[in-house]
Amino acid sequence: MSASIGMDTAHAAQLLRKGELVAIPTETVYGLAANVFDGVAVWKVFEAKQRPAFDPLIVHVHSMEQVREVVRHVPPEAVALMERFWPGPLTLVLPKGPRVPDIVTSGLDTVGVRMPAHPMTMELLRRLDFPLAAPSANPFGYVSPTTAQHVADQLGSRIPYILDGGPCTVGVESTIIGWEHGVPVLYRPGGLPLELIEEVVGSVNPQVRHVLPVAPGMIESHYAPRKPLRMGDVRALCAEEQGRRIGVLAFHDRFAVARCETLSPAGDVNEAARNLFAAMRGLDASDVDVIIAEVFPEQGLGKAINDRLRRAAAKR
Repeated sequence: MSASIGMDTAHAAQLLRKGELVAIPTETVYGLAANVFDGVAVWKVFEAKQRPAFDPLIVHVHSMEQVREVVRHVPPEAVALMERFWPGPLTLVLPKGPRVPDIVTSGLDTVGVRMPAHPMTMELLRRLDFPLAAPSANPFGYVSPTTAQHVADQLGSRIPYILDGGPCTVGVESTIIGWEHGVPVLYRPGGLPLELIEEVVGSVNPQVRHVLPVAPGMIESHYAPRKPLRMGDVRALCAEEQGRRIGVLAFHDRFAVARCETLSPAGDVNEAARNLFAAMRGLDASDVDVIIAEVFPEQGLGKAINDRLRRAAAKR
């Protein structure tokens, strides 16, 4: 089987109703979708990605009515965030409703939910009478896809259809917020800056360390290219790697190395986030021996970029 790529939401909906997998576009990255209420279909997601069963999935919805199908209780702070930022790159971890299979949440009593800001996927969701469980459409631990071709290159032999919605406009996964003992917690920085969230709910605690993840994207080593990636002072690390072919992921500067991917010549962290995963893929597919990543400003989407780079650089 080799996946076909197209823009036919009716065909995608038909496949999903039959328990098949479909890759879907979102504003963040491409997702690998299945009927959230079909445990067999959801297991196909884990098989296709070779994803460990202890890593929960995000549920995608098109309305508050669908939220109530998968969530037992929506606290007022969550409603305020939904009203302000949905559709958009924000996932909320909330008490799981009884219809959601345990495989979706890795046995947890909470579920991550978001409303994607992509017209094609919203059209698809409205064609269906169930929400979609959809992690990123890539082999587990590897760089997330931001185009339909990225999905085809990695998972094309494992799924029947890729819905092509063009390049992702945000380029990094959603920000994930939950509540522990009534206090908002940041589980994963992402496409919605934390500063905007705190304008609505006040101070948000940093991620709490858990033995197993309570939300997607919490595993230490993740989002990684196949080639070794180091993060820090570019010039110092280049000196340490002297004699090797070096690829650099830079913010707005250019470095005299074998290959340099400058993510935003204008110094815009939003543009850098859009270009991050594609640039990582380009360096990983090139003839460089090692990838060196610059540390980005710890503000706005710079926090999400640094989070992805640190996980990509973590020892596996």
